[in-house]
Amino acid sequence: MSEHPDCALVRRGYVAFSEGDMETLNSLMTADAVYHVPGHNPLSGHHKGREAVLDLFRRMGEETKGTLQIQVEAVLTDGRGHVMAFHTARADRGDRGIEVREGLFFTIMGGKVTDVDLCTEDLDQVDAFWS
Repeated sequence: MSEHPDCALVRRGYVAFSEGDMETLNSLMTADAVYHVPGHNPLSGHHKGREAVLDLFRRMGEETKGTLQIQVEAVLTDGRGHVMAFHTARADRGDRGIEVREGLFFTIMGGKVTDVDLCTEDLDQVDAFWS
């Protein structure tokens, strides 16, 4: 059984993110892609446009000095342009560490990511880590 193309796209994105491969991430998103980060911390908000999303990813890498690791648990599709992915994120930032389960809800059109909503199991922990 082969993987749905939308799931394969998301998995390629996870690999590229983990490897810091901004060129591949760039190729997987539309120019007007939006990445929504919940909470009340310096990374929260609506990152609009491919460059803003890539800047967010760069900042996450810089803030954690490359310690951010993502372990994918599941990638699910509805076959109509939506993908849900679940992962565990681990990172260190200064004297703080975090390990938290998160989910991403992707909208995909024409084989590219147009929108991503981040959800987390512990918003307070995430806010404290990034603040």
